[in-house]
Amino acid sequence: MAKPEPIDDLFSSLSSPEPAPEPTTPQALSRPERAPAPEPVVPTPTGGGYSAASIEVLEGLEPVRKRPGMYIGGTDERALHHLFAEVLDNSMDEAVARHAKLITVELDAEGFLAVTDDGRGIPVDPHPRHPDKSALEVVMTVLHSGGKFSGKAYETSGGLHGVGVSVVNALAERLEATVWRDGFEHRQLFSRGKPLTGTERVGPSRKKGTRIRFKPDDEIFGAGAAFKPARLYRMARSKAYLFRGVTIEWKLAAELASEQIPERATFHFPNGLADYLAERIGEQETVTPAFFGRVERKGDAGAVEWAVTWSPAGFGDHDSFVQSYCNTVPTPDGGTHEAGFRAALVKGLKAYAELTGEKRAGILTAEDVIAQAGALVSVFIKNPEFQGQTKDRLSSSDAQKLVEAALRDPFDHWLTESPQRANALLGFVLERAEERLKRRKDKEVARASATRKLRLPGKLADCSQTAAQGAELFIVEGDSAGGSAKQARDRASQAILPLRGKILNVASASGDKARQNQELSDLLLALGVQTGSRFRLEDLRYERIVIMTDADVDGAHIASLLITFFYRSMPELIRSGRLFLAMPPLYRLSHGGKTVYARDDAHKDELMATVFKGKKPEIGRFKGLGEMNPSQLKETTMDPKRRTLARVVVEPGHEAQIDDRVETLMGRKPELRFRFIQEHAAFAAEDLDV
Repeated sequence: MAKPEPIDDLFSSLSSPEPAPEPTTPQALSRPERAPAPEPVVPTPTGGGYSAASIEVLEGLEPVRKRPGMYIGGTDERALHHLFAEVLDNSMDEAVARHAKLITVELDAEGFLAVTDDGRGIPVDPHPRHPDKSALEVVMTVLHSGGKFSGKAYETSGGLHGVGVSVVNALAERLEATVWRDGFEHRQLFSRGKPLTGTERVGPSRKKGTRIRFKPDDEIFGAGAAFKPARLYRMARSKAYLFRGVTIEWKLAAELASEQIPERATFHFPNGLADYLAERIGEQETVTPAFFGRVERKGDAGAVEWAVTWSPAGFGDHDSFVQSYCNTVPTPDGGTHEAGFRAALVKGLKAYAELTGEKRAGILTAEDVIAQAGALVSVFIKNPEFQGQTKDRLSSSDAQKLVEAALRDPFDHWLTESPQRANALLGFVLERAEERLKRRKDKEVARASATRKLRLPGKLADCSQTAAQGAELFIVEGDSAGGSAKQARDRASQAILPLRGKILNVASASGDKARQNQELSDLLLALGVQTGSRFRLEDLRYERIVIMTDADVDGAHIASLLITFFYRSMPELIRSGRLFLAMPPLYRLSHGGKTVYARDDAHKDELMATVFKGKKPEIGRFKGLGEMNPSQLKETTMDPKRRTLARVVVEPGHEAQIDDRVETLMGRKPELRFRFIQEHAAFAAEDLDV
């Protein structure tokens, strides 16, 4: 067997160049010498010095201090106060598990914040896997440790990340943990996540519970970073609303107290979220009384509590708000529990609408139901799943089913037990739905208008001038009258838009029908404006809008429908004094070459008594504008020098009465019109000379 070459020689032979041949002289052959070994070749490092020494191992709580944003969302004021939320959540979990009744929150003048509860106290005996450490030290110094994973210690808790109090410890300049348990007081001190002492037994005590006192680290949050008393006060108060069985005491250093934030306070709310909502809305007007309740599902460890109401004026700076919580933890980004809440409300309202025969139920969406709602919803579930360490959004799929099932029956009963209340809510929500559809339509029109030139309805005979100043649009009843008006007008400044008889009554029609109505669509195109909140007076293409209909009952009806449309869809047009009624004559009186026109029967009698004085003129009655020749129409109704126009006005202070009258005479409820006719029957009889 060949003898193996020495390792050094092997690598030398592989890595060294073959030496040059020596001279083949006898002397050389007789004295062979081995060539000296070359210097070993050391490989040059690659990757910019990246080697095993570059691999950093972060142990214990060092990852938290290195990247705090991964655990609390940043190092700003919100993240700083999240430390308080994590500690308070632990005490609330003890309360929800029925082991604690009292929680104390205390902020002292040195900037230390303490949260104390009367629960079971964190265990202090040696941990089975870490016999050299107490369970308290493990909880405070090891990520993903705690009593909430197995479900044995807590049925429900504020999450399963297991990073709460250990993260607080890591980001605290100093933390003092005090535990009262098993007849003794125990204490351990920490700094920046590392223990300064072991778990020490201080002495006997009959108390029970845990106290965590800490001060945030300036190295993490910046010099001068400190808790804001007002923010802590609001957070503590909100927690007390979320579990009606707990009392939270508030203590603040005297020098930090103010008129708004007291030195001492006690938070206890036996009605839970119902109390919270009542305080939030105060004396504000609401569409219905608040709907609130609580459903607990035994065996599943699942419970849902809610409170909701609707306000036409919105809630302060917001039209609506929905605040949700899971196991008393706020979820500002919502999640599956909010989805279930919205679904239960919209399904319940749709079912009630169909039950009452309301045909517009199909247009309702969750957006419409929540549009001007103030709502609070809180769930208690096992093993909640959140998106992100800060638990801003709940992602547990079971939460949606739980909330929807819990709310559906109570909401159905709440609606059916008071039809008056249910109808008020349904009508309010349907209005929001129609506004939403209208905004979408307006947006589509605006988008289309931006990509094409102005499109005018084919029936419009527009004036030649482009400026709105001095321009007039005559809205005329029928094509026949429109033909006469087109010949009688001043083509430079007067435009004519004929209508086919009576337009849609917008006060009784759905918003969807109004948007699909061709006559109203043509009218809006001619005017150059949109309706509702998107109406802009500067977009109006004419200075005056003149309604010109026959001087009879049908003409008056058409004029009423048009005035209703303008009042409901663009009231600013009326307030600005741009809407007028033409006053065409009903009679033509002629005698001895003298011709005059009368607007109505009373005016005719007046002319007979003053102009003709006992003479018997020839009296002709116009059946409509179409019977007047262009010259007569121009002379009596359209010539600015000789015509009479009646301006449509809304007298200040009478808006409420006008709204009521429009709803009575033009709205959806015929019983209101019937009652009005009964109440004014004497006036009608007098007017008809019965």
